[in-house]
Amino acid sequence: MKRIALAAFTFAAGLVMPLCNAADTTTAWHDQRFNADVGGVVSRSDIVLKHANLRADEAMPLGNGCLGLAVWSQDGLTLQLNRADTLPGRLSPGQVVFAGLKPLAKASDYAGRLALHDGEFRESGAGMQAMVYVQPDTDVAVVEVHGADPNVRQSVLLHLWQPRKPQTIAQQGVAVLAETWKDDSEAGASGQTFGSLAAITAQARDVHAQVQGPQAVELSFKPAADGSFRILVAAPEWKGGDALQRAQSLLADAGRTPDAAHRDWWNAFWQRAGLMKLGSTDGSAEYMENLRAIDLYATAAESRGPLPGSQAGLADLFASTRDQHRWAPSAYWHWNLRMQVAANLGAGLYALNAPYFNLYRNNLANIEAWTRAQMDGRPGACVPETMRFNGRGYENESWMGGPRINCSAKSPPYYNARTLTTGAEVSLWIWRQYLATRDRSFLAANYPVMAASARFLLAYARPGADGRLHTSPSNAHETQWDVHDPTTDLAAMKAVFPIIIEAANTLHIDAELVAELQQALPKIPAFPLRQTSAGRVIGPSYDANATIQNTENISLEPVWPYGLIDDSGPLHALGVRTYMQRPNKFENDWSYDPLQAAHLGLADEVKTALLTLTGKYQQYPCGFAKFTGNEFYVEQIGVVAATLQDALVQDHDGLIRIAPAWPKGWNADATVHIRQRSKVDLQIRDGVPDTVVIEAGAEGHMKVRNPWPGKSIEAVESGSGKRVAEAGKQNVLSFDAQAGKAYLVERVDLPNASLPYAAIRGAAATEPKSLGKRHIGMP
Repeated sequence: MKRIALAAFTFAAGLVMPLCNAADTTTAWHDQRFNADVGGVVSRSDIVLKHANLRADEAMPLGNGCLGLAVWSQDGLTLQLNRADTLPGRLSPGQVVFAGLKPLAKASDYAGRLALHDGEFRESGAGMQAMVYVQPDTDVAVVEVHGADPNVRQSVLLHLWQPRKPQTIAQQGVAVLAETWKDDSEAGASGQTFGSLAAITAQARDVHAQVQGPQAVELSFKPAADGSFRILVAAPEWKGGDALQRAQSLLADAGRTPDAAHRDWWNAFWQRAGLMKLGSTDGSAEYMENLRAIDLYATAAESRGPLPGSQAGLADLFASTRDQHRWAPSAYWHWNLRMQVAANLGAGLYALNAPYFNLYRNNLANIEAWTRAQMDGRPGACVPETMRFNGRGYENESWMGGPRINCSAKSPPYYNARTLTTGAEVSLWIWRQYLATRDRSFLAANYPVMAASARFLLAYARPGADGRLHTSPSNAHETQWDVHDPTTDLAAMKAVFPIIIEAANTLHIDAELVAELQQALPKIPAFPLRQTSAGRVIGPSYDANATIQNTENISLEPVWPYGLIDDSGPLHALGVRTYMQRPNKFENDWSYDPLQAAHLGLADEVKTALLTLTGKYQQYPCGFAKFTGNEFYVEQIGVVAATLQDALVQDHDGLIRIAPAWPKGWNADATVHIRQRSKVDLQIRDGVPDTVVIEAGAEGHMKVRNPWPGKSIEAVESGSGKRVAEAGKQNVLSFDAQAGKAYLVERVDLPNASLPYAAIRGAAATEPKSLGKRHIGMP
């Protein structure tokens, strides 16, 4: 395996340049564009297999956002089909096994690749080639094979396992497994009917379908005379009906779908995504680039349905463990979704957040009913931190011995029994999505969640003798139970009440609620402080001696996600001390250490945290993490993606910060999306920005912190060359931007026009990547 040591950026295919210095700095901004070979850059993150991935935990992920696959070479080639709507257990529609591909998998010249830019898994060996992909709009997977012996009959098996009881059908060259069930046994059950359907057919000669037992069906056929065949595997949403008719109709539609439809979809997706190409002499930056690309790919492959594809931080749509799940698949854990929402915002992939917002918006009536019943009749919405897909706050883990309850005054003390601020944080992300898109209809549709969350917190907080509003009993998330004024509550109210006021005023509604929130704001207590050898730091609650129940860093919630402490404000020193004295360093694959370091401007800590957490948890060759159990986790790469973006550009308070926490020695060619449909294109060499361009998506005032402290800077309108602002050596550059125009933020003594032009190039990965003991791909 080739150990990454690319010091540099590839400006022409096959040519590796050394780390840039002032003399050879170039710019990719030319002809009103940030010029990049998107396909070449994305393919740098392809996952390369030097031998067949024979084990289920070596599976590669594919998906179209609704149907997901795990693909590995056991028994030739195995696909596990997965969906997010086979609730409550997220049961797999089945596995498909291609025994005729065993010679390919065992070949000494085997080569495999997950091609991210095209959304394909390709493999070859022993004169055979196979390609697997999922059609973008039909919920049909396709397996194309070339090089098979045209005279040897092939077989493809579709099967389930105990205790599944599917209907088995084999007619007219189509084999089907279909099953329905009711959500009627778990606590909080919806009573709805769910199910799974899987069907296979072959585009080949002499196709015959047969039932192989109570849980299996099989196709047999001969390849075409040229040794090729094509298998279509359908797995749509299913709640009952005529399974054969549904399968035949879907497979017929799939047969008419152009072969390149999936490539067209994926290529267009990457054109929309904020591009990022990284490099460093030790290879660590490029490894992080690869993980971010895998995160965006995985999110697109699992996030086009009505509900989030991932729950509990798991890569559910890419599961290879049959129906085995560590965490109850019917419930979503907000703590393990928020990094994915943040990563999508920075990448400009706003549509991928739709399932997250749908989950809470569409369940609001159920959540409010839950709140009234469980929270002593209080109004509004106490959004359960762990919430069933139907808005009820039950955890139904099979190993718990009984359900646990979230957002309930009736529950005994428990991890999230009285975590009160999930709804407030959902409101925070609603507002940030609105600020990014300026989509007023989106804000109007989701504002009821914001208002209901505020009404609940106002109803729960009680005035004390000190004139302040206090919450008790309340959880500091999972860390302390039933304490007074946890930092999570204080941070949520301080951060979210003002944005709900602004949202209501934007929509010209809820004047009475606005008045209540305005009156409440000055009554929120200060953060609890505790003394350490390094000085005072924020504590998790006002109950300093409360039992610690989990390995979280609750005291840093004001830094991220709530944005109340940043890299330069009055609480910065307090935030830094709190970070350096945090009790749980690099614990858990979802650890927010690197994100919180980025928002405090701690570049060295950003790098240390990213590399340490990756080294501990990224254990699967597909780039996913291993945490609890044997399933794939996507939350760790979600944190990586969000951190890289925020280390490059932050715009959380109207001040655009360029490279606020970018590690020295790391290079970057990147686009990061910010507020007002705008984005920042930047190029950094050895931690120092060279090219900085703001592409304005809407008319408005821009404020940019000087990327080169001590240097005189200016803003120049691209194209016209008109200087729109000059800040001298001041810390902030301000100018009025017009929608659709781009503005170069540059040093007066080194204007962008003086830099030679070179587009951002990339070449497809040819080797697996490694970082210490970790790798992406298979040597």
